[in-house]
Amino acid sequence: MAKKQKQQEEDLQDQFREYREEDVSILKKKSIKELIAPSGIDASNIDHLEIISNTKRFARSFFVSSLPRTCRFPELFRDLYMFGDTNTSIFINPIKEDKSQNDLNRVINELETERIVAADKGNINRESTISQKRLEAEQLRDEIAAGFNKLYEASIISTLFAYSMEDLDRYTKLLSSEMSKTMVGMKTAWGMQEDAFKSNLPFMNDKIHKTHTFDRNSMGTVFPFTTSEVGHPTGVPLGFNKQTGTPILFDNFHSSLTNYNMVIFAKSGAGKSVTMKTLISRSSVLMGIESLALDAEGEYTIVAESLGGINVVISPTSQTIINLFDVETEVIKDEITGKERVTLNIENKVEDVTQALLTMARGSTRSDEVNELTKQIIAESVAEEYAALGINSNPESLYKQSAGVMRGNIFSKEKKDMPTIGSWYRRIQGKARENTNPDYQYHYSYLLKVMKQYIREYDGQMAYFDGQSTFELLEGAPFINLDISQLEERFARPLAQQILLSWIWEKFVKKNSEDRKKATQKRVLVDEAWMLLPYPEAVDFLNKMARRARKRNVSLAIVSQRFQDFYEKPEAQAVLTSSDTKLFLAQDKSEIQYLKEVFKLSEGEASFLVTCTKGEGLLKVGQDTTIIQITPTQKEFEFVETNLNKIAARNSRR
Repeated sequence: MAKKQKQQEEDLQDQFREYREEDVSILKKKSIKELIAPSGIDASNIDHLEIISNTKRFARSFFVSSLPRTCRFPELFRDLYMFGDTNTSIFINPIKEDKSQNDLNRVINELETERIVAADKGNINRESTISQKRLEAEQLRDEIAAGFNKLYEASIISTLFAYSMEDLDRYTKLLSSEMSKTMVGMKTAWGMQEDAFKSNLPFMNDKIHKTHTFDRNSMGTVFPFTTSEVGHPTGVPLGFNKQTGTPILFDNFHSSLTNYNMVIFAKSGAGKSVTMKTLISRSSVLMGIESLALDAEGEYTIVAESLGGINVVISPTSQTIINLFDVETEVIKDEITGKERVTLNIENKVEDVTQALLTMARGSTRSDEVNELTKQIIAESVAEEYAALGINSNPESLYKQSAGVMRGNIFSKEKKDMPTIGSWYRRIQGKARENTNPDYQYHYSYLLKVMKQYIREYDGQMAYFDGQSTFELLEGAPFINLDISQLEERFARPLAQQILLSWIWEKFVKKNSEDRKKATQKRVLVDEAWMLLPYPEAVDFLNKMARRARKRNVSLAIVSQRFQDFYEKPEAQAVLTSSDTKLFLAQDKSEIQYLKEVFKLSEGEASFLVTCTKGEGLLKVGQDTTIIQITPTQKEFEFVETNLNKIAARNSRR
């Protein structure tokens, strides 16, 4: 019995050995390609392939057969690249310059012949169309000759997959319909399905050669738009990745950012105000971020009301006064010891006030009467104003010596009244009487003349910054809106922006601790920042604020229309380099070249920004870029939408 059992075991081992040898033999005979490839492909059908594997699949290949006269990025190929289960291959070959020139000369001659025929027949419309085409061909030829352009041949082949013929036919119709919207013709590779399918395999071999001619600019429309995912592990939902549908969480204060500032550029109506309102409201509710807006257009009033914030109107008729001489102490942290101490930097404040007064003195005409001597006179008199009140680098000098109030167990000191533009003006008057130097007399006379409009004593038209401040910022307010929309646009508003920025720095930013564990997250929004750019002192202060904001755990948000304004003002570009987050919504064509140069945008990205719809844009956070779609919720829409037609339509549906 034992002998028989032993024989059975030996027989089983021999069989197992044979099976193993057979398996090894199979592996040795088959290549990796054979092992991973499908069992077979049926190419007998004229308009599709059948892929035979564990699960049968159907495939249909197409090629781009026609293009619109003008190629623009998003509309042309984005739907093709993102359409369901589709593989797309692009074959690009440069055309030699001499061949390009010869081909274009031939086209130009043919077009001229057609134009003459059309003219002889009296067909004015066709003659005009052909003349325009001839002009474009000549322009392209000249660009190539000058080295500014180049021609390429390109073919685009796509293969669509489905698990049934019904789905394949349905997807084919849908794809054709989607592409026809952008005047891109797609043809089934009839009788060439096998070659088209092979062309779409990663072997870089175009077997059907259905090419089109592109110049360098239109060639950018062919490349797929690729983006990285942008998002933080914490933050507020800002929008969605347009390509992947992934929600984008955005945290202005994330530790990975080199700074907390952001800039938003967009043409009018592209959605920049809606974006900022959405960000402000969500970050207030979800993260407790305190925001303050310099509202140049009166758009943020409803947001302030909705969030339980404060709305302050500054206008010639309002009773609100903001004193640009206001100065506050600040708490700084020793980088070595980590200890905090209270300081008063009166020198910086003198410089800030001097810059604001210089802007006032230059006025809307930006007079060249103002020079270094003018600045010296202003700076000396501003310093004397503080000195006259005994205010110096000692924090205690801000307070009255004798006065103090006990509130419970807390002794509250009474702050001194600050100098004002009016008191400074009277000082200039006195110095003008005392100083007989002709050079000084000239500048004193100029200052007394141009600054009178800011003095309340003389009923100045712009005296709303003369006097003790009538408004104090409320600590902990979720949103404070400083509405300057009722001021004259050309000069009064940018002046107000500069003065208020200085005041905000004292009252809102400096009060924040340098210790991030203690500091409140705050945001300062400067709406329509382009207004500041013609005024050098205003730009300088904006730059300083952008550089210093991070130390105080503050995000400076710059919103503007024309990027070109910043591009043409080199001193304003420092704001951009101090902003780690950049959002570009829809742009005018005139802006694109500047954006490409400064931010190294690809052709596809640049083209996208010209044609994207409201709420769509490019979000750049550090080195990462994504296409973002920002859409407020229905509830948010009630206070973020600025389009009057949309508001009326919404109200009519109620």
